[in-house]
Amino acid sequence: MDVRTSRRRLIVDGIGISVSVGGFGLLYGLSCRAAGLSALEAAAMSAFVFAGASQFAAVGYIVGGLPWIGVALLTGFINARHFLYAAALAPFFADRPRALRALMAHVLTDEAFALSIAHFRRIGGADLFGYWWAAIMVTFIPWNVATLAGVLVGGSIPDPTRLGLDVIFPSAMGGLAVALVTGRRELAAAISGAVIGVCVALAVDPAAGLVAGGLGGPLLAMLVVPQPPPERVTPIIFGEAPRS
Repeated sequence: MDVRTSRRRLIVDGIGISVSVGGFGLLYGLSCRAAGLSALEAAAMSAFVFAGASQFAAVGYIVGGLPWIGVALLTGFINARHFLYAAALAPFFADRPRALRALMAHVLTDEAFALSIAHFRRIGGADLFGYWWAAIMVTFIPWNVATLAGVLVGGSIPDPTRLGLDVIFPSAMGGLAVALVTGRRELAAAISGAVIGVCVALAVDPAAGLVAGGLGGPLLAMLVVPQPPPERVTPIIFGEAPRS
């Protein structure tokens, strides 16, 4: 697929994801308001931490009185899956300056990874515009705007679960995950990661489920024999003998 066509698809896919990110960010802002965090504190965490699941967990830990070192360690474990995201994206940006890659790493999220890696695979290479679009326009801006909205006007918003906002994010990510399954290993990672994550979340803690599923799924997928590439068939032109 050519770059221009793939970019159009990226932008269209990003519209739906940005809506889900906004809904999830609104829920985060509401949780910050309920926990007694100021608008400045909530906005600073969204801008400098910028990790949805970890931010939700951090708010709960803060409310529970956990020391800051414990908050940092536990939220760090939740975000451990980003090492795998970075490893998958590294070959596409190996020749880029380290400072640029560090900035890209800061805005790397589940949504940015899913959208950009699918885009890169379609065009067979890296595209900085595609990455920044997925990371900034689709995720960073909607997340931060929605966070502020949740904190500042949260009192006038009804229970978000009654509006179905709590299922927007998982539904959107589920759709992205399906699009990324292109072979045996991807399918094994998706199924095993989901099963492990749900089981650990129910038995221990949702945060532990995120870590276990995010790490266990890919590790088990590495044991699966990769699907061989399709054989290339040499076309035979009518009236011409095939070349040996």
